Amino acid sequence: MQEVDNIFVAAHELKSPLSLLRQLALSMEIDDQISLKRTQSRMVEVSERALRQVNDLTKVSRLEDGLFELEPVSIRAVCNEVTNELRYLYRANHRDIFEKYTNHSKLVIANRELLYSVIYNFCSNAMHYSDAGTRARIFVRDRKGKVEIQVRDYGPALPTKIWKDLNHGWLREPTSVAMRPGSSGLGLYIASKFSRYMHGEVSAVRHRDGTSFTLILPVSTQTSLFGE
Repeated sequence: MQEVDNIFVAAHELKSPLSLLRQLALSMEIDDQISLKRTQSRMVEVSERALRQVNDLTKVSRLEDGLFELEPVSIRAVCNEVTNELRYLYRANHRDIFEKYTNHSKLVIANRELLYSVIYNFCSNAMHYSDAGTRARIFVRDRKGKVEIQVRDYGPALPTKIWKDLNHGWLREPTSVAMRPGSSGLGLYIASKFSRYMHGEVSAVRHRDGTSFTLILPVSTQTSLFGE
C-alpha cells in the first residue's frame, strides 16, 4: 500500500513542472536557426512523453480501486489511434510505423484507456530506441481463441532479467535498462501492470536487431456496432 501511495504522490509532484516545461517550449520564439527548432521540438517530445508516463503512474496507483471497467474494445481502432498520434513523431525522427491486421476477432475484453497506454508504450519505445531509417511494425492476429498484439522494436538488446520477468507475466518494479540510455523500464513496468489488470498475457522475444513485445487478450463475442 505504501508503494502505491508513493507512486501516486510522485506522479502528482512531477506533473506540474513537466507541464510548465512543455508550455515554455511552445512559447519560445522560433527564428531561422535550425538548432533552435530542433531543441524546441525535442523539449515538447520529451515533456509529452514524460507527462504521459506520469498520468499512467497515477492510473497504476488506482488499479486496486477497480475504477477501470473491462468491456468489449475494438483492437484495430485502438492501434490505429496510437499510430495516428505517433506517426508525426516517427517521421520527424526519420522513422516509420505501420500496422498489419490478420485477426478475424475484432473485439477484445479490455479497458480502452489502459490498452491504449500499453500499445503506446510499446510503440514509443520502438521509436525512441531504434535507429533512423527503421520501420516499427504492429501485428494483430488471432491466436488460440485470443487476440495477439505484437510490436516489433528495433532498439538495443533487452536485458536478460527484464526479458525473463516479462515472460513470467509482468515486471514487479521499474528496472534500469543499461543498453537503452535514459530508460528505467518505466514504460514496460506500466504496460505489464495494465496488462495484468486486463487479464492479458505480456511477453517479449529477443532478436539480433531488437525485441518483439507481445500482449495477448481474451476475445469478446459481442458483435461490434461500429465499423473498423
